[in-house]
This record gives sequence, C-alpha cells and structure tokens, in this order.
Amino acid sequence: MKLSYDATYNVAYLRLHEKTGQVTTIKASDEMNIDMAPDGTVYGIELLNANEQLPEDHGALTVESEGRRREIPLTA
Repeated sequence: MKLSYDATYNVAYLRLHEKTGQVTTIKASDEMNIDMAPDGTVYGIELLNANEQLPEDHGALTVESEGRRREIPLTA
C-alpha cells in the first residue's frame, strides 16, 4: 500500500495494488474515483480536493500502520 499526495492539484491517492493490466475508473462521487481491475481487484482510491474531504484532521491525512502513526499535511 502506498499513499501519495500532490499539493499542486490537491489530490491524494491510496494505492492498494500495483496496476498490472486493464484499469477501469469508477466515479464514486464528484471527489472520489476508484481504479479497478476486470476481476474486481481495487488498485487504488483517488481523492480529489483532498484537503476539503478530510476536515476532521484539520487538513492532514493520518496514516496508521503497524503501530506507527504519521500525519501528512494537505495544504493546497
């Protein structure tokens, strides 16, 4: 899993699997896209206007993994 954030475009992307073949992008909402393989595997989730979608974290994305916590500022 990999999380990336592009401050220039204010887009966050959570990659769950490497894209290995054909990708279908499903528009879940005006600000969320989901990339999927034909077999239903979710490759990743894209958050448009990311800093507005995560207001409870005051413009930061909190990532927790294996007991570690990291905050990534989301400022456009």
